[in-house]
Amino acid sequence: MPISTVSESADQSDRLAQAVRAASADRRPLRIVGGDTKAFYGRAVPGDPLDVTGHRGIVAYEPSELVITARAGTPIVDIERLLADHGQMLAFEPPVLGVASTLGGVVASGLAGPRRPFAGGVRDSVLGVTVLNGKAEALRLGGTVFKNVAGFDGFRLMAGALGTLGVLLDVSIRVAPMAAAEVSRSFDVDWTRAREIITGLMRRPLPLSGAAHDGARLHLRVSGAEGAVAAAAAEIGGDASPETFWRDLKDRRLAPLTAPRLWRLSIPRTAIVDDLPGRWLRDWAGGEIWLESDAAAATIRALATAVGGHATLYRGADPDEAVFTPLSGGLLALHRRLKAAFDPAGVFNPGRMYEGL
Repeated sequence: MPISTVSESADQSDRLAQAVRAASADRRPLRIVGGDTKAFYGRAVPGDPLDVTGHRGIVAYEPSELVITARAGTPIVDIERLLADHGQMLAFEPPVLGVASTLGGVVASGLAGPRRPFAGGVRDSVLGVTVLNGKAEALRLGGTVFKNVAGFDGFRLMAGALGTLGVLLDVSIRVAPMAAAEVSRSFDVDWTRAREIITGLMRRPLPLSGAAHDGARLHLRVSGAEGAVAAAAAEIGGDASPETFWRDLKDRRLAPLTAPRLWRLSIPRTAIVDDLPGRWLRDWAGGEIWLESDAAAATIRALATAVGGHATLYRGADPDEAVFTPLSGGLLALHRRLKAAFDPAGVFNPGRMYEGL
């Protein structure tokens, strides 16, 4: 019998399938809605809401197997609470933007927290999904063990797809043990010096689990066995960071992450991007830049593409403005084929990522 602390458990697969079947028959767009805490992320979707929050509950969880399977409408705070009760966690440290945030929304958005460069992202932790395609068929892609390749990795496509390929019914995720100890240190250095420090530390076998610069100070976090953490903290030095820093960073409560118009640049960690046109914060050991700026979109995207990265208008896009970096001809054709394979009638969150998809 699965372990569960979710007070309400309900399988609404049949209701959701009926709604998808009817919408596809009429070619009527659907806007897939969970907790709706990330409604600002992506382009606006003109469609009838398909509420998945009632489809919730833990399907299976055996702590010794380090895997949990839950329905997509399950609140992520419930899942994290259950895992914490057994000394476990989600390794990718998902941002929780409100108590209504759901597992399906976490996977669909593909967003990860400060631990991402050290523990992997969302798609690295997803082992399998059950998803409703546009024909209202429940497809099981992947499995519940790391070596299972059923579905030809199709389950990984769901991480970051923003619901454009199907309706997630349940997700199997690999979990990780919580660290026995964790220490955060900070340094009053500019970004140029901070980059040198991070690069030096990442070349050594230290238990780093966070490296961010808030525009004024470098913040480092080490997690692991008590002895290893104590030794690493003594070696790193610095001042103690507030205990709330990493949680506020993860959940987007630090400036400039609360800005009404906010860019997210994903770049190679060692790339040099200076003279940013606005207030910034760097996470992922330098691989992620959050930028509050009113500069032209072309200017910001050019900064990212020049070093082999890309820029996303995370929040504050105008109705007709591109949110994600426009796709090249080959990539656009590939996206169209994937969309047609999973969603022939084009009813799932049309236009959420790219116009016409």
